[in-house]
Amino acid sequence: MVLPHVTPFLTVLAGVSFVVFISHNFTGAKKVLFISAAFAIASAVSVSAILSNADQLSNIWQQYLLLSKDLKMALAVVVVAATYFGGALYAAGGNPETDTSALLATPASCDNTTDFDVPAIAENEKDDKVFFEGMLKKLCNEIISDLPTLYEMPKEATDYLTLMLEYNVAGGKMNRGLATLDVCKTLAGRSLTARERCKAAALGWCVEFLQAFFLVADDVMDDSVTRRGQPCWFRRPDVKLVAINDSFILESSVYKILKRYFGSEKYYPQLVDLFIEVTRQTELGQLLDLTSQPQDGKVDLKRFTLQRHGLIVKYKTAFYSFYLPVALGMIVAGVERKELFDKAREILCIMGEYFQVQDDYLDCYGAPEVIGKIGTDIQDNKCSWLVVQALAKATPAQRKVLEDNYGKKGDANVKAVKKLYVDMGIEAVYLKYEEESYQRIKKLMDETRDLPTEVFDFLLKKIYKRSK
Repeated sequence: MVLPHVTPFLTVLAGVSFVVFISHNFTGAKKVLFISAAFAIASAVSVSAILSNADQLSNIWQQYLLLSKDLKMALAVVVVAATYFGGALYAAGGNPETDTSALLATPASCDNTTDFDVPAIAENEKDDKVFFEGMLKKLCNEIISDLPTLYEMPKEATDYLTLMLEYNVAGGKMNRGLATLDVCKTLAGRSLTARERCKAAALGWCVEFLQAFFLVADDVMDDSVTRRGQPCWFRRPDVKLVAINDSFILESSVYKILKRYFGSEKYYPQLVDLFIEVTRQTELGQLLDLTSQPQDGKVDLKRFTLQRHGLIVKYKTAFYSFYLPVALGMIVAGVERKELFDKAREILCIMGEYFQVQDDYLDCYGAPEVIGKIGTDIQDNKCSWLVVQALAKATPAQRKVLEDNYGKKGDANVKAVKKLYVDMGIEAVYLKYEEESYQRIKKLMDETRDLPTEVFDFLLKKIYKRSK
């Protein structure tokens, strides 16, 4: 019977596995000390047993020497392979310092939920946009449902936040979120399962929640009037400057969703890190925008340069609106090569600059009922692409018109600036820039290897010659 002969081997294997398993509860020097002590004791006992049975050991060695050369080779391969395989398993096991599971329960955490139910809409709705819109209600319900239990919020607070989420997150074009869903699908190279589809949509809505955070705060800073065809959130008499705290809640909702839908994934820390870094980049871009003019009310057009405008649009818009959706999809798809992320960033930052220049153009020339807001860049003394272009080619007389009228609230001042733009042919300069940017982006996309161009197509098609 073979079993009694392999029992010692199985016993030792079980003991080693137990030691390795227990060792994962320790870190650093404690882990090394525990493993060393366990195997030192086992080795000492084993050596003692061998020395006390030296005669039997000698006989075993003599029997081994009688084996054929091929059999000795086979035994050597088995021993080495077993050792190597065991070591590889142990290395792959990770440790609490790097395992995602160790990040899920922190001393400050009330919520350690890292699972979700797959709704029927993920199985039955084939239209991505309809499905994506349907997922928002589920995500908002999950955020609100925790408020009374985990965070002890009264009904008044939960009702207020329910309205706040509905008012500020829904109603946009959803291009950033839908792009995230599209990139996840493209890089998967197949149809997503219902669960994968939910995760991709949740990731897309994280981008939309981040966008809502930026917009609510931006409207307060710019003293804006309308957003998405309705009064800015802070303009409501029941909100006012409470909107500042609401913007923070919108930002924290990003991480609430990330933890529930991705907290058990190995790449969860990468997602969190990307959102934190992109948020910081956007806030720095906003700083450059807000401080492009002195805060004492004086107008200093010398500070409006192409270089400053380029930095503003790159940091304030390009990273979160274009690079973020694509980079998120790449992380989920398991892309690890840094050069691919670098190439994607290069293309998407150019696309983001093109988008923001469009935004500056539409702020001046777009109809409010179409773009969903009243353009105020001229009144707000913004470092707009239009004024930067005008300053670069203005005669002394034309510059005087800008100095006398730009950054002033009066209708006559705004009309004077817009008339100057017409006289200088700024719209034609924009149309030329638009076409050149499009061709440059297409060329870079065609030159990109190891990333399908479809990754970029969704966003480019959404912005090329857009009217809102």
